[in-house]
Amino acid sequence: MIEMRLAEVAAVTGGRLHRATGDEPVTAVEFDSRKVGPGGLFLALPGERADGHDFAAAAVAAGASAVLAGREVDAPAVIAPPAEDSFAGTDLGDADPDGSGAAVLTALGRLARHSVTHLPELQVVGVTGSSGKTSTKDLIAAVLRPLGETVAPPGSFNNELGHPWTALRADVATRHLVLELSARGPGHIARLCRIAPPRTGVVLNVGSAHVGEFGSPEAIAQAKGELVEALPPAAEGGVAVLNLDDPRVAAMASRTSARVVGYGTGGAVQAADVRLEAGRATFRLVTPAGEAPVALKLVGEHHVGNALAAAAVALELGGGRAGLVTAIAAALSGAGAASRWRMEVTDRADGVTVINDAYNANPESMTAALRALAAIGGGGDGGQRRRTWAVLGPMAELGDTAPAAHAQVAAVVRELGVDRFVAVGTDLYGTERVADRDAAAALLAGQVRPGDVVLVKASRSAGLDRLAAALVEQELIRQ
Repeated sequence: MIEMRLAEVAAVTGGRLHRATGDEPVTAVEFDSRKVGPGGLFLALPGERADGHDFAAAAVAAGASAVLAGREVDAPAVIAPPAEDSFAGTDLGDADPDGSGAAVLTALGRLARHSVTHLPELQVVGVTGSSGKTSTKDLIAAVLRPLGETVAPPGSFNNELGHPWTALRADVATRHLVLELSARGPGHIARLCRIAPPRTGVVLNVGSAHVGEFGSPEAIAQAKGELVEALPPAAEGGVAVLNLDDPRVAAMASRTSARVVGYGTGGAVQAADVRLEAGRATFRLVTPAGEAPVALKLVGEHHVGNALAAAAVALELGGGRAGLVTAIAAALSGAGAASRWRMEVTDRADGVTVINDAYNANPESMTAALRALAAIGGGGDGGQRRRTWAVLGPMAELGDTAPAAHAQVAAVVRELGVDRFVAVGTDLYGTERVADRDAAAALLAGQVRPGDVVLVKASRSAGLDRLAAALVEQELIRQ
């Protein structure tokens, strides 16, 4: 972030100084009191287990300059005014009965906007979509880093806390700020765009994730399109990168005054000669600036589209430099899985392969993961076929569509010929069911054998990442 004094923080956020001179330096923000250091502004946020306001004095004692709080604390602070927007703090839920957390998040957003808009050389890239946001964000960061210092969020830090927190990691040396934008309702993406105004916006797809909250795919498309509506006009450098293989995304071209760059079939950036080798895609990157071969480390053919989106962004921000397409292809080929629990592949010493894709799930991402499972287990190029397991938990936030969505995934499992199908904690798949993670672990411990490939996937709320982790750690369980 830009260097500030606490009095300026108060002025920017609309807050008031408390037990402070206003001359305290502020060079970073942090919500974990264990990580705050000199020049840090500690964010006092309430949580399910503890309230950050109770750690304000300890944070300052540890070196923080001051605290951004929603109520008075026993430390130098800026006391944020009450939040006017109910969107701020929605993740805090019952942990924020007095609205102090929402006040802090609203103030944090104002602080982030002030900092970002005072970094004139900064290029802000926003990424949204029903699935693939985090993986694509990581790929975009990978292709942009050779072009200049790049900041991107860890994991899926994409809401009213993670978004401004990440934006405040950008400083005068940063050239690219890559942000992932999520939404739980209409207006959420527009709000995030106001915090850190993007010049380049990427829309990946419109699927059924969160359809229970939005009501329909059309409503989801309307919300995702808020990103392209927030972009500046083409004459001011605005660029909308759209997936032309998704009709709802392609239609967003009419909702923006930015220049549109399409990727996928018929787009400016395409993949030719796509092949799968052990679940990993190789292809020829085809662009107006030239072609180059790509061999992805990431598992799953669906990452081809994510890679094309990243390539399109790098081509726009690369300034036409020599060898750019080759450099982009090299960066894509070298990029591993940067965020946890997303097609995270581990080969155990006994020959069992575990695919931990348990961060989130919807019908589209389930289908992509299952196809990757089948590709890895299929042998390919003369290899021996391996027994495959689909260990699937429930998909959340699908509303009335949940029964049909789970049945759709079950049909894909059958179509792909997956050998063993185990549902954890749900009857909606209509297959072999176990009650919980412990029961699933016991079943797998007794029946998985060397050479098997096991996919573990569910919505984050199911907590199946712990099942996958336990499976990775197991010794040889059956000769």
